[in-house]
This record gives sequence, structure tokens and C-alpha cells, in this order.
Amino acid sequence: MSSFTCPNGHASTEADYCDTCGAKIGGSVAPSSPASALPASPASPVSPGSVGEECPHCGTHRAGAARFCEDCGYDHTTGKLPQLTEVLPEPVAPGQWTATMFADAAYFALNVADGVTFPADSGERLVTLAPPQVRIGRASSAKGTTPEIDLADSDPGASHNHALLTLNIDGVWLVTDLGSTNGTYINDDEQPLTAGQSRALKDGDQVHVGIWTTLTMHAP
Repeated sequence: MSSFTCPNGHASTEADYCDTCGAKIGGSVAPSSPASALPASPASPVSPGSVGEECPHCGTHRAGAARFCEDCGYDHTTGKLPQLTEVLPEPVAPGQWTATMFADAAYFALNVADGVTFPADSGERLVTLAPPQVRIGRASSAKGTTPEIDLADSDPGASHNHALLTLNIDGVWLVTDLGSTNGTYINDDEQPLTAGQSRALKDGDQVHVGIWTTLTMHAP
């Protein structure tokens, strides 16, 4: 199987965009916001079907050398769970949360994206957020990633394990960045979440991932 090296040093089985971090291969580093995005940590290539150690917090098998657990966000490097850095909002009445997902032209305009064209007529998609967790990323059989919100065919700037949405016991959804290359941004924040950092979300909040994907949260 052919192997390609992305600008961040990852070995990729895909020739256009890195199947680890989403960086464009054969060009400049893929989409990043004017605000400093998180640098990718070099990782060893993962052979198809490889299964790593179990997460000590939830028991999920580690995907190769992935830093964060796909299911709970546990940091295998620091041994810590995602940290909430703000006071939680008031508990939300029980019910089904949803999110409107769309290609956001305004967010795309803030990114540097050589050779990437904004999609035409992409439309909106209503996503049902099924508790307790919803993973955002790009599916890959080689990496063993199967996110509930799969951006593999819709946003080349998304990392395989980009972000994690988790419903807490008070009915509030939290978003955690999983060490993504291009960052996870909330609303109009100029700085992305740091790797492993969590933020509480309320009705109407927007989560920006990849190079143009925005999710608008809808409370019950």
C-alpha cells in the first residue's frame, strides 16, 4: 500500500489529505484559522485493524497511538479527563437535543485554504444528538475511527478524532477538543479550545470544526 507524508509529518494512506490530521498533502498545511490553531503531535503510523490498550476510564480500546480516547476523551498522555473551564449553565429540561450542521461560508472565509473550494449548494442537515456521547471526525477503516458525525466526505479540514460532544447528568451538552489539527471554536471566540479542554453549550451556541463546518445547538 502506498504511503504519503503530510506537512505535519504523519504517514498517510490517502494522497490528497492526511488521514490522521486532515492536512493537505502536496501543498501547504491544511486549513487553519487566523487565530493560532493547535499543532499536531507526531504520531506513529497505525496499521489497519490495530487495537491498542484499553482506556483506564471507560475501557474503550485505544486507536493505535491516538492521544485521546474516542469515547470519553481521556488523555493517554497526561492521564487526565477533559477539563471544564467554566461554570455550567442552568440544568436543561429533559428532552432531545439536535444540531443544525452546515457548510458555513463566514467561517470558511476566516481560514487559509490553498486549493480548497467552498462547496456549492451543500444545504443544511439536522443531526439528532443521541446521548451520552457524539463523536465528530472522519471515518477511516485504516484508523478504526467511526464517528457519529462523519465529515470524511464533506470537510477535508476535520481530523479523524476532532471533537467529542458529551451529555452530562444535568442535561447539558459539553464539547471537548480531541487534539484536532485545525481546532474547535465556539461562537465568535478567536482562540480554539485547547486539547482536552471542555466547554458547556447552551441553546443557539455554534461549534466550528474543520474548515467550514458549523453546528448550531438546539435545546429541547
